[in-house]
Amino acid sequence: MSDNSKNLSSTKDLKRVLGFWDLMAVGIGSIIGSGIMSLTGWGIDETGRSVCIAFVIGGIIAVLARSPQIFLNSVARFRGGDYSMVGTFLGPRWTGTYSMIALLTSVTLCMYALSFADYAMPFLPNVSRKVIALSILTILFITNTFGINAFSKIQNAAVIVLVISLTAFTAVGLTKLDGDYFEPTQFMTHGVVGLWQASVLMSYTCDGAQYVTQMSGEAKNPTRDIPRVMLFSTLGVSVFYGLIGVVASGVLPVDQVAGQPMTVVAQAILSKPLYYLFCIGGGWMALLTTLNSSIATCTKPLMQACNDGWYPRSLARLHPKYRTPLILLGFYYVVGFVPIAFGIDIDIISNITITVGAITKTMIVLCLWNMPKVLPEAWNKSNFHISNGALKALCIVDLLVIVVSGVTSSFKLPLPLLLGNLGVVVFAFLFGSIRFRSGKVQVEESYELS
Repeated sequence: MSDNSKNLSSTKDLKRVLGFWDLMAVGIGSIIGSGIMSLTGWGIDETGRSVCIAFVIGGIIAVLARSPQIFLNSVARFRGGDYSMVGTFLGPRWTGTYSMIALLTSVTLCMYALSFADYAMPFLPNVSRKVIALSILTILFITNTFGINAFSKIQNAAVIVLVISLTAFTAVGLTKLDGDYFEPTQFMTHGVVGLWQASVLMSYTCDGAQYVTQMSGEAKNPTRDIPRVMLFSTLGVSVFYGLIGVVASGVLPVDQVAGQPMTVVAQAILSKPLYYLFCIGGGWMALLTTLNSSIATCTKPLMQACNDGWYPRSLARLHPKYRTPLILLGFYYVVGFVPIAFGIDIDIISNITITVGAITKTMIVLCLWNMPKVLPEAWNKSNFHISNGALKALCIVDLLVIVVSGVTSSFKLPLPLLLGNLGVVVFAFLFGSIRFRSGKVQVEESYELS
């Protein structure tokens, strides 16, 4: 191995090959996942046929919550994604805390693999859930070791199949709506509170475009493409979800679909070939694309953290040909493998992600607050530039949305799980403080102005 290949460990060495539509495939594939298939029924349980409205509100909540990343990505290339934003705008000591929270919540990899298995099991009755989940996890991790181009080809093809499948379900369902669809008692079944709770839940299904942020180091034109992809994919999918919600809640009586997966409606309205298309092309591909995006993006913040000395620098070593961090990919494979092997409850994993994730979202909002001071010239040149007053107002709204959504989610957690969430946060802050004071951390400038 040459000296050059030995030294490939920096985010500067990543291949910059992803264009707008490649990133759009990441955005759409990351958003459309297990949530639409499994949580729609719970949204109907909270608000009846108003779930279609909850999807749109949820999309707005998701855009508000992720708007800091939209604005921040418009000013610079952040090679380590959100990690680099935190280092640039909050200061180097906070990057350790961010990286540890991101690391501890990366167990969501297993959530997507297990959800994939749930939708695959009816078609593979002789194969266990655990074997299916571990198989898809293994296949996608191996594929991602062959570089960003291999990832992109799978993602693009899977997203096309996914959109076709869900469109077919929606188009057929809209022709078979209940004749009493607009019966008032079927809407807002638990009042304004129920609509809000459903909207918060649906915001989780509309979230996911933030994964594009972590691919800034591999994008051709990140300041132009990433903000647009995040905005268009989130709002576009939320409207698409709204139409799906009309079908999911409007074909059968509400009490028959409340709390139920969408396959209940699909079986009622689709022919056998279309039902298979919905389950495989919709259910399987929704989860495959989300898992694929998660695998491709999860290593970038940690890679930069290794470059900066928070973790051993050798972990970030890249394959000399494919420019993929093989050691970090192997580490995250183990992170995804363990919860599947030990049968940890998927709902617990989801709740940990929502509640602890509020901390990292808050950190990104504070980054946006500081941006005009740290990079004033780049901000003034941004295509997304707004007045400083409007920017600060947006930050305040973002913080309110994050706090209210986080509190709403926390109320539903059992006390032991809530304490576990708080323990994760405390540990992350202690890690950041202690490691930074050790003198072994040297955070480099990991942003580039276009």
